[in-house]
Amino acid sequence: MAGRSGGKAVVVLGTITVFVFAAVYYGITFTSDWGKPNIQASADNADERLDKLVRRIGASVADPIKGQIDLDPVQVGDALPDISKIPVTVEPNTDNYVEIFSSTEKGGTGVDGWLSEAAAEFNGAGIVLDGEPVSVKLRNIASGTAADYIRSGKYVPDAYTPSNELWGEMVRADGIPIELVERRLVGNVAGIVTARAKYDELVRKYGSVNAKTITDAIAENELTMGYTDPFASSTGLNFLVTALGTYGGDNPLGETAVQGFERFQANVPFIASTTLQMREAAKTGMLDAFVLEYQTYMNAPDLRSGYMFTPFGVRHDSPLYALGDLPQEKLDILAAFAQFVTQDHYQQAALEKGFNGLEDYRPELSSIEGSLLSPAQKLWKEKKNGSKPIAAVFVADVSGSMDGEPLNRLKESLLSGQKVLGRENSIGLVSYSSEVTVELPIAQYDANQQSLFVGAVNGLQAGGETATFDGIAVAMKLLREELAAHPDVKPVIFVLSDGETNAGHSLNDIRDMIETFRIPIYTIGYNANIEALKSISSINEAASINADTDDVVYKISNLLNAQM
Repeated sequence: MAGRSGGKAVVVLGTITVFVFAAVYYGITFTSDWGKPNIQASADNADERLDKLVRRIGASVADPIKGQIDLDPVQVGDALPDISKIPVTVEPNTDNYVEIFSSTEKGGTGVDGWLSEAAAEFNGAGIVLDGEPVSVKLRNIASGTAADYIRSGKYVPDAYTPSNELWGEMVRADGIPIELVERRLVGNVAGIVTARAKYDELVRKYGSVNAKTITDAIAENELTMGYTDPFASSTGLNFLVTALGTYGGDNPLGETAVQGFERFQANVPFIASTTLQMREAAKTGMLDAFVLEYQTYMNAPDLRSGYMFTPFGVRHDSPLYALGDLPQEKLDILAAFAQFVTQDHYQQAALEKGFNGLEDYRPELSSIEGSLLSPAQKLWKEKKNGSKPIAAVFVADVSGSMDGEPLNRLKESLLSGQKVLGRENSIGLVSYSSEVTVELPIAQYDANQQSLFVGAVNGLQAGGETATFDGIAVAMKLLREELAAHPDVKPVIFVLSDGETNAGHSLNDIRDMIETFRIPIYTIGYNANIEALKSISSINEAASINADTDDVVYKISNLLNAQM
């Protein structure tokens, strides 16, 4: 049997006492609905069917084996993939060039390729400085990930153009040499996109809609809104500091700000890791409002017709920074590049891609100091779940196709990610191939559970077929029992897999139970058929991460760090 070697007893998972280790609540729970009689009746019926299904599966429970705990603090740079994994959208064509990290809304392709196109034309313009032809190299990288490379020292380019100034100030606060070359390459703003009917309702009650009325409405449970991870997303970081400033004014980390944020955050049902995931979740219609950049809003006709855009926070004007102690010739190239792309011709091209709108918008609050940004992220991590702990089950694919490097990276990602989990939370581990094994029942993530988790992960072995939905069913059973014992926990499942199901039950066999229980199921694909995994995550508005074997450690570590 695949899974961990050692004794296993076949059991009926009806009365397993669940321990708990920490994971992440990263989706919508809609806990307010559980008290409705029709929902409860449906849940009771689903529990009965889940019991029967799990009995048919006949999962086994592995003998516990403790592993050695690594108490060294997590180093972000250790998990980051090699820089070669970050796509270069514009290659230099001269020996004398500068390398620039660009945020993804402008450094990609299509409507997100404004800076890429302008940079390519810069390289083709034959620009000569001090008798030497010059060019630029552009990497397309999310602002938060770029900041991780720079702040960790894993890789520092010549220059950096994040979406907004907050990342630059965070880098500066770390003592890294940084110089502002151009305050604005292209105009953009972050905003809250609100369904028209809900927007009109807020206007009738509050008189207007702005960051203050939005946060007040959420605190009063009058608005169902989601936002993005402030560790990874420029819009998410901007919204976090805006919310703290709304409550705390000039003291965004003071007691008044913290109390206001906790009250507000208690009614936020959904947090996505990226604006793309937020946009996909919003398509379900379950959210009244969500955060988005204006450029993305302008390129989505369905949003413009049905939602109103309310700007907030600092502007997203893509400042350009020089990093480190650059020689004068590189500073000259950066200055020439900034002058080139801010010409009217390129600014008009940006307008056609959705940029340079809402030019009259000015922030309502003063910008937060760079030295307060990391503490603000830490505060968010500590307070975002309020007093409710998380109960999570990791469901690991150990089928034959995972043998070798995929399984090694899965183990590495779990061992790296578990180091950032909060002790107040709970976790369990299930593995599956042709059969299902409960490698570790749910229990609180204390030192003992951490040791057992490390031992269980290290003992995983690959072989057999892929019964994904059997593994998910067993995980749901564990969490339903945990909820019966501890009704206030927030349940979540993480499925780590590299392929499609070819054994056991199908998605259709358990879809209605997933919908009834409303447990978010996050899927992490290792060189996988990501569409198959998305079909699982989309049921309860969770995210599906496509991670190849080189970057999965960083992606999972980043996910767990932000959520736990």
